[in-house]
Amino acid sequence: MNVPSKELQTLKAEFFQALAHPIRIRLLEVLSSAGEQNVQSLQQRLGIDQPIVSQQLAKLRASGIVVTRKEGTTVLYAIADPLLADLLKVAKDILNRRLVGTQALLRELQRDQHVTRRRSTASDQRRNRRIDR
Repeated sequence: MNVPSKELQTLKAEFFQALAHPIRIRLLEVLSSAGEQNVQSLQQRLGIDQPIVSQQLAKLRASGIVVTRKEGTTVLYAIADPLLADLLKVAKDILNRRLVGTQALLRELQRDQHVTRRRSTASDQRRNRRIDR
């Protein structure tokens, strides 16, 4: 099996690092579903202050994840590669699977706690009967 070069691994890490911010993910989700948007539109859709939106878009642009196009005085942002939308969907699917597994474990834990409480209550009742005698 071919092991990727250190340079390629570094490039991948930098790519994922550029995505590693909740606001950037939200921006990309909007851009992938709604298409090109200006800063004001993104700011309104996300309910985030304009300077924060601009700052996060600048980081995505510097990483080549989004591209810009000028229309008069308005700058429009778009996802650089349509495969990014697929990547976001795959990430969402993976997280959904993890959460479903976590939910199943939580239900099992709750059932176990319920059984343990019932056993504990029954045990306490037996102990109290012995003391009362």
